[in-house]
Amino acid sequence: MEKMEKYYKFSRYLKEKFGCRVFKISVDGGFSCPNLDGTLSKKGCIYCNNYAFSPALRDKGKPLEKQIEDGIEYGKRRFKAKKFIVYFQPYTNTYAPVDILKKKYDVIRKFKEVVGISIGTRPDCIDEEKLDLIESYTESYEVWIEYGLQSVHNKTLKLINRNHSYNDFLKAIEMTKGRNIKICAHIIIGLPEETKKEIIETGKECGKLKLDGIKIHPLHIVKNTEIEKWFKEGKYKPIEMDWYIDVVIEFLRYLSPETVIQRITADCPEEFLIAPEWINYKQELIKKIEEEMEKRNVIQGDRFKID
Repeated sequence: MEKMEKYYKFSRYLKEKFGCRVFKISVDGGFSCPNLDGTLSKKGCIYCNNYAFSPALRDKGKPLEKQIEDGIEYGKRRFKAKKFIVYFQPYTNTYAPVDILKKKYDVIRKFKEVVGISIGTRPDCIDEEKLDLIESYTESYEVWIEYGLQSVHNKTLKLINRNHSYNDFLKAIEMTKGRNIKICAHIIIGLPEETKKEIIETGKECGKLKLDGIKIHPLHIVKNTEIEKWFKEGKYKPIEMDWYIDVVIEFLRYLSPETVIQRITADCPEEFLIAPEWINYKQELIKKIEEEMEKRNVIQGDRFKID
């Protein structure tokens, strides 16, 4: 990490590894989720509206091959990207038999510009057979698996209706580590009833695990979710930008310096967003985070330690 860089950005990691601009294409593999189809729940997580989070779902019905073709064209035109990672994003992308997973993942092999695959899933929807399949792509590709954790606190996971435990996440990490698969965890800052101290505890635990990557999101309220109802009933108050900046900086300090920060904020289409509106001031927020880290003279990992 360069001296002036306050945290290890994903863009830097990719440039160092591939020597050029790499664009991540979000695709919809057509999967469901056990937290929505009735296996665990029909309600989903309290903040979940995948149409707000995933661009791929807004072109629902488009074949995978076409999604990738369009993503490559857009990445080349908009960002001058030369190489691409295909990200199976919405819902739970290991929630199917292995033969179906293989058929869908194999579509990436048709594109010479694709150098990686990233698979978003739940920690309770993985097993050794599925990991064997995912690991098979490491012979030719950069391979990531992204586990939705959100918090290490089981009381929070229950409150937000995740329907998995922190122990489920640890089991998934244990199964995945030792393979040539990079592990990214998704964390949300601002979940109902979580204190700053509890959020930092999540950061400390992620630090101990020395994850390859992490995505950090501020909780925002989108339409047609349970958290929208809570907001309208006065049961949940959106987080403030300054509070988020303070907490995310402290969170970063407990991570390993080698953990790649794939995201440090979020954004949302205006037609879905209820609050807070500042999450769509993405570049301004990132700039403020970096300026505050400079002001405090802190960097990612300066409090990192393994007990």
